[in-house]
Amino acid sequence: MAFRPSRRGSHQDARGGGGGGGSVTKQLDRKVETLVREYYENLSSPRGLTAPSVSDAIKFVQGRDMELKRLKRTQVEKSVVKAMDLVEIEMGPKGQDEGAEEFNSDFEAFNDAIEKDNNSTNKRIVELWSKNSACQPSNGTTSAFDPQNQPADGEPIGLSKDVQTPARRKRERNTRLEQPIKKQKIDRAPPTGVSLRDIGGIEQILNDIHDLIDMPLNCAACYDHLGIQIPRGILLHGPPGCGKTMLANAIAAHHGVPFIPVSAPSIVSGMSGESEKKLREIFEEAIKLAPSIIFIDEIDAVMPKRDSAQREMEKRIVAQMLTCMDDLSLSKTGGNPVFVIGATNRPDSLDPALRRAGRFDREICLGVPDEAGREKILRVISKKLKLSGDFDFRKLAKLTPGFVGADLSSLITAAGTVAIKRIYEDLKKKTQSKPTEANEGNLILNGAMDIDEDDAKPKPTSEDIAVPFPPLSSEELEKLSITIDDFMTALPKVQPSSKREGFATVPDVTWQQIGALEVIRKQMQLAIVKPIAHPEIFEAVGITAPAGILLYGPPGCGKTLLAKAVANESNANFISVKGPELLNKWVGESERAVRQVFMRARASQPCVIFFDELDALAGKREDSTTEATSRVVNTLLTELDGLSDRKGVYVIAATNRPDMIDPAMLRPGRLDKALFVALPTAEERLDILKKLTMKMPIHESIDLWKIADDSRCRNFSGADLSSLVREAANSAVESFFPDTTSGNPSPQRNTTDPIFVCSQDFEKAFDMVRPSVSEAERLRYAQINKKLLGH
Repeated sequence: MAFRPSRRGSHQDARGGGGGGGSVTKQLDRKVETLVREYYENLSSPRGLTAPSVSDAIKFVQGRDMELKRLKRTQVEKSVVKAMDLVEIEMGPKGQDEGAEEFNSDFEAFNDAIEKDNNSTNKRIVELWSKNSACQPSNGTTSAFDPQNQPADGEPIGLSKDVQTPARRKRERNTRLEQPIKKQKIDRAPPTGVSLRDIGGIEQILNDIHDLIDMPLNCAACYDHLGIQIPRGILLHGPPGCGKTMLANAIAAHHGVPFIPVSAPSIVSGMSGESEKKLREIFEEAIKLAPSIIFIDEIDAVMPKRDSAQREMEKRIVAQMLTCMDDLSLSKTGGNPVFVIGATNRPDSLDPALRRAGRFDREICLGVPDEAGREKILRVISKKLKLSGDFDFRKLAKLTPGFVGADLSSLITAAGTVAIKRIYEDLKKKTQSKPTEANEGNLILNGAMDIDEDDAKPKPTSEDIAVPFPPLSSEELEKLSITIDDFMTALPKVQPSSKREGFATVPDVTWQQIGALEVIRKQMQLAIVKPIAHPEIFEAVGITAPAGILLYGPPGCGKTLLAKAVANESNANFISVKGPELLNKWVGESERAVRQVFMRARASQPCVIFFDELDALAGKREDSTTEATSRVVNTLLTELDGLSDRKGVYVIAATNRPDMIDPAMLRPGRLDKALFVALPTAEERLDILKKLTMKMPIHESIDLWKIADDSRCRNFSGADLSSLVREAANSAVESFFPDTTSGNPSPQRNTTDPIFVCSQDFEKAFDMVRPSVSEAERLRYAQINKKLLGH
């Protein structure tokens, strides 16, 4: 049986290499050869295919033997290609019979040579081709060296055109396989359609960009002459949606240099060493295109701390990145600078070696913009909008605390949608007012309406639902514009990114819902509301650090409501933290949770953090039985008055046990303003009752002052009064339903009369509600107040 070189090059052992695997390879080859012969027999049948195919042969072989289906496709393909070559040589012209015997004699020696040395394959193939060319017949057939019949490059000389078909098919298949592998030329031109003018609220950042990028690009020779090392990297960090990616694109577009954007996960490869190779190729390309900018987005995904890295590949990628950034000196880049810009919202997860000078020289924080920044962003992104009416950007900026640039863009989109709906609603009203003209002119706007016989209300048909918005005319499009009312309508529909995490919100509690507490209200407004609304006044007198407030007193006196009302009035974000929820049994997790609270508050400033039941979180360290409690208190103290900037972050804490709080929490600079929320007096109870019964139908015979001044209400807190009013209302509702337990099926009151809450309902409520604070506890809180405040 004649043998031809394989279509796939040198054969390897079926188990991945040579050495001891020859028997397995021979068994696999013999099994596949038998099935391939059967495949060619089927081709010769009337229903068979006209041309053999490697993929069809593999399907046929694996379909006949399930064991071959479990093997890797590459192993089966090698054996199939080899068997097809052998079978097709046997099916060649008879003129090759003389050389076939010589091929058969060398078959076993050729396989042994393959297992010993892969390079011997090519040598042996050349020898077999030479021998075969010498055995060609000369009785009238065309000579192998006839110029009219010269074989193509890479085909064995002396074989007929039919025998050369497998080699030609191999060459064509390899060409097709190599085509998608060829690297396409990637456009590295600077981005278009974006500029630094399209980004608002970054005036301070632009100064850093000028020093770090503008000067090295324009004065690289000056740096080289002075022997100064140019900056190599900038790390942009901040919450999602603050414009890190847009700023990087704007920088490249502004300077007009080649821009190489890299998505960090795209660097990772499944093959060992491929990830490092990709990173090297990126930097090599940047050096060839220098001056250029490399932008790595979400860099924390591939550059984590090596101490906590779970895989060795991550450590190697970090090490390769360090080496590549160290090679960006002017002497190695031909005098043209190469800058690396990284973006992440988790800078603390990066390896510390990347965050040193000489690599990422400067870290720029793009935080949540303040009111002035939001106003500038709104003005920038509204340049291309068609606005009408008196548009107050400052008012809109004041109503959007916690919004980043992406949220403000979403707000504009929502406002545009509201404007479009408003135009169509106006058109619909006009068409409904003229039903005859509408039916003749525009059936879609008016809509074919079906009348329900029961309630005679029009119902839209399927045509109205299918095409709700017909195209507008040019005159109607000219009238289309966005007003400030459209923004106000869209504002409640847009949820900023900080709120989507379920962490920061703006409360809906107002002062109109809170009775009494006027003295505490004024002090909290001066400490929190006024600094947020008028920061320039406080800065003029030298007050820059926000105050911390501790609310203490009996339970149910409105401490939580006070904090929510203050946050609502100041229009600031509100983070409510229940004391015990930050505690975790794992070492270090409680402290990390405390740091995360303040980190998110700084990202959502102005922000009010409310710690409820502070005594559970910051108890006295000398009384703590575990070291974990002390570490949590230490972390809280450093966040309140440490190296971290607390500008725009206001802290309000509430507790029923102020004597249990660590004294260090109450020193000036932390929770320096302690406010005692006492039980309400008779006048304050009257104010609370008026607020609670504002929407309740109270009978005119009821005297709220008599109820507030009742001795039974002496130790009632605001929560107790709320419970009293609720029970009275329940009693009034209950009297309108029949009493089935007493055997009297008729209701106690006439159900046709309007419902009122009467004095007898309050009498029943007094029998069910008891004060939550006893007289002894009232005296104890008075003593604690004297001890803390000295009066």
